[in-house]
Amino acid sequence: MKTQKLTKKDIVQELCSKSAVLHREIVQIVQGVLDSISNALREGKTVELRNFGVFDVQMRRARVGRNPNRPEKAIKIPAQKVVKFKAGKELRQNVKMR
Repeated sequence: MKTQKLTKKDIVQELCSKSAVLHREIVQIVQGVLDSISNALREGKTVELRNFGVFDVQMRRARVGRNPNRPEKAIKIPAQKVVKFKAGKELRQNVKMR
């Protein structure tokens, strides 16, 4: 089953159809929002979007992995930072209604 996606282009087109703002201005606004979120996460900040959710940077501990093709050989996976997302209450309720 193929999953449907919502792309940045789709978001820009939807915003253009709902407003009188020029397409190139909406592209700049959407990209600016995404850049702001990315920069904040890069600096280790938490990004909280009310009624949507919270983006947070967490440290994943180092661990030992296995290659399925050669399970006898252990692979060391170093600790690394990962982005976690926790959906807000309204978003969870909206998704449940579908």
